[in-house]
This record gives sequence, C-alpha cells and structure tokens, in this order.
Amino acid sequence: MRNPARIVTALAMTAVVAAIAATPSEAAGKKRHYTHSAAYDGLWSVSIRTKSGPCDAAYRYPARIVGGQILQADNDFSYQISGAVVGSGAIAVTVSKGLGSATGFGRLHGATGYGRWTTAGNQCSGTWSAMRRAAR
Repeated sequence: MRNPARIVTALAMTAVVAAIAATPSEAAGKKRHYTHSAAYDGLWSVSIRTKSGPCDAAYRYPARIVGGQILQADNDFSYQISGAVVGSGAIAVTVSKGLGSATGFGRLHGATGYGRWTTAGNQCSGTWSAMRRAAR
C-alpha cells in the first residue's frame, strides 16, 4: 500500500506545473504590479522529478492555463490549484490536498517550461518541465 503522504504529494505536484527555477529576481522584495498573460493559455503536460525527499521519483500531469490563471485540466477536484503566469513567462503555483501542499516556481517560454518545486515543510523538492499540448 502506498504511503498517504506520498499520495498527497503526488496530487500536490499536479500543479507544479506549470508549474514552476526560482522566484523572478525583480519580484523579490519589491511592490510591483504583474499582469497575467493569456499568451500561455492552453493545455500543458507537466513532468515532475523528485530530487530529494521520500516522494515518488516522477510524476506526469496535465494542467490548463486560462487567462494566465492555472487550473485543473480535468474534472478532478480532489485537490485545489492556484497560480498564475505573467507576460514574461514567470510562473508560480500552489497545489494542495488535505493537509499537504506544494509550491512551484519557474518560467514558460513559447511551448515549453521549467522550474523547481518544494512541498510545505521542505519534505520533498525537485524540478519540473512542461510542454504545451494545445493552445486555448
């Protein structure tokens, strides 16, 4: 039987899509207004790799971006996802299920993306990459 913490983490990683390198340096410590971008709208396939911690080694999940907002790609509402992508391609997302959550940061460029993720409490961390499957 799978460890419940791993299951929560796996679902949490769904977002880490678009997940989601590091927080954009220009955003660190500055009050700046960022506009969400529809340039990255569409269906994305996200591959997540665990680099440290007791989480499963890899995951692959779909995600949808609409109006710069990151959403579930299907009707699975067993987890909550919130995040956004701005015009520069910088992306941040948080996924949660029950008491578990994960946050990812990174960048989209054209039809690809990359970044880093970590679970709450830094129990697990790793990298993610994404490819756009369909626009809007």
